[in-house]
Amino acid sequence: MSRTKRAPVRVVSSRTGLSRRLAEIWDYRELLVGLVRKELKVKYKESVLGFLWSMLNPLLYLVIFTIVFQVLLRNNLPRFGIYLLSGLLAWNLFANSLAAATTSITANGSIVKKVHFPREVLPLASVGAGLVHFFLQALVLLAALAVFRHPVDPAYLLMALPALAVLVVLLSALAIALSVVNVYFRDSQHLLELVLLTWFWLTPIVYPYRLVADHLGGSGRGWLLFLNPMVSIVLVFQRGIYNVIESGSGDSITPILPAGVGAGWYLWHLALVGAVSVVLLLGALRLFSRLEGNLAEEL
Repeated sequence: MSRTKRAPVRVVSSRTGLSRRLAEIWDYRELLVGLVRKELKVKYKESVLGFLWSMLNPLLYLVIFTIVFQVLLRNNLPRFGIYLLSGLLAWNLFANSLAAATTSITANGSIVKKVHFPREVLPLASVGAGLVHFFLQALVLLAALAVFRHPVDPAYLLMALPALAVLVVLLSALAIALSVVNVYFRDSQHLLELVLLTWFWLTPIVYPYRLVADHLGGSGRGWLLFLNPMVSIVLVFQRGIYNVIESGSGDSITPILPAGVGAGWYLWHLALVGAVSVVLLLGALRLFSRLEGNLAEEL
């Protein structure tokens, strides 16, 4: 009797260990890179400008918001466009990648049902594509800094690297969780649009941090701002890139960034967000493990 060799079968179970799931994702890292390339190619397929569209987005924000807030509304923030972009850079990575990751499994249903691979790489590919756009948009910000000759603080600017790492971990956790939840509850992707809109205005990107913090601090509720993890991340980018604590003089001082604090203050809040993000990532992987078994049927 001839014996037929069978390919190894991956058993999907809620008891699959986290270490095993992480190892599988690492084993399929080449697939992850390939999916990132695919997302980028599909987005700009047959486009004349291609990746330049990613750079036009922050450039348009820079021009429009500068005209509206600094010319028409006459706010007191010097070089408001740079202040805006320093926070918007992190927010665009977070919001755009999370929106794309939430629909990543439902959009690739045919692949999920036919091909064997760890499904977590689908939302992670959206995060990877978002990182590419992040670095492209950073070029616009660097150009703006050069044109306006805006000084940065190198010591604080280096903190943008751990801030970016924390942001990627937080983003990956939410992306993995929402991508699998959206398979069972398709309203999740529509609800996310409203949540992100609200979340944006709860984060000091268009308005100065101290505009709210000084008010809440006087009533002993300043800590409420840091329930929003994006506040700590955005503040690091703003401190390193924008680097203006307050503007004006005398009675016309406009408070902008936290005053009287050093790098330790920023790193402490960043570390708290990082710790929470790691816990969320482990929880997201476990949730994905529990819900993955019926993905094919739901799709």
